[in-house]
Amino acid sequence: MKPDWAVWCTLVLMLMAAVLSRTRAVPAPPPPRTHLGARGCHMDQFKSLSPQEMKAFKRAKDALEESLQLKNWHCSSRSLLRPRDLRQLQVWERPVALEAELALTLKVLGTVTNLTPGDILDQPLLTLQHIHSQLQACVPAQAPAGPRPRGHLHQWLHRLQEAEKKESQDCLEAFVTSNLFRLLTQDLKCVAAGDLCA
Repeated sequence: MKPDWAVWCTLVLMLMAAVLSRTRAVPAPPPPRTHLGARGCHMDQFKSLSPQEMKAFKRAKDALEESLQLKNWHCSSRSLLRPRDLRQLQVWERPVALEAELALTLKVLGTVTNLTPGDILDQPLLTLQHIHSQLQACVPAQAPAGPRPRGHLHQWLHRLQEAEKKESQDCLEAFVTSNLFRLLTQDLKCVAAGDLCA
């Protein structure tokens, strides 16, 4: 008895349909999420600070500058006070650099005790601590290309680490004071904007 070719064709088509449906049932792995899209990372809220917060920072900055005028401070490294542009870094590197600068800012301002009135730094410090805690959720545990930062990011972090080791407290106060508004109005906004900051 000769095979019924219509039956054979039907069986082959059914087998191919089963294979294709099984292949489609396995979902393709989703693309890796960037740190700014990670759960718990909510930087959009910091695209601009409230007028009340900026006013508190302005009072604190004025008090810090007035205090520094009475001191004979000096920085051994000129590059410390040189302005840096966060846009030089890759998008994933920017939260890392900003987190390091915020950590140093909080450490330095947390030791300032000679301002009048003494509580003028309280509200700014609370705001900076909140920003820092939110930012930590956006910092990748490990760089995509390897465990150690390279290039501009390495230079950025090394500069901060060396300053903390070698510079005086007065120099560090001058550094964080001069960088305070750039950090709040430019760097923070750039990190919040993600890929749109260019």
